[in-house]
Amino acid sequence: MLPLSLLKTAQSHPMLVELKNGETYNGHLVSCDSWMNINLRDVICTSKDGDRFWRMPECYIRGSTIKYLRIPDEVIDMVKEDSQAKSRNRIEMSKNRNGSGNLPQNPNQRVGRGGARNNIGSRNNLGNRQLIQGSKNRK
Repeated sequence: MLPLSLLKTAQSHPMLVELKNGETYNGHLVSCDSWMNINLRDVICTSKDGDRFWRMPECYIRGSTIKYLRIPDEVIDMVKEDSQAKSRNRIEMSKNRNGSGNLPQNPNQRVGRGGARNNIGSRNNLGNRQLIQGSKNRK
């Protein structure tokens, strides 16, 4: 589980952010970017010593100042489910890419890197036509 995927899933959920200087911010995550900069709304900021509080409608926190994030367990469960689903899809795609998912319905049909070919113009089909035509001419 990567931190950025966790943050992207946590959008619109409440979270606690503690900064390196000791201040804490409680609010709902609005957005995040690849540098872990985050926007919060309905924020309550607590000072380092815990004796002062500020209420803000929104705030921006630079990612390099974040010490840790506390995210609800339900968000973590959602990320785990998403990562498991992606890994299952990745396994299925690799099976299909290796050819096991591209098996021919007709055992005489060719399958390879190019996929299944039509029987039009294939050797087997032309050979069968020639045999049929040849047997008709012999009668």
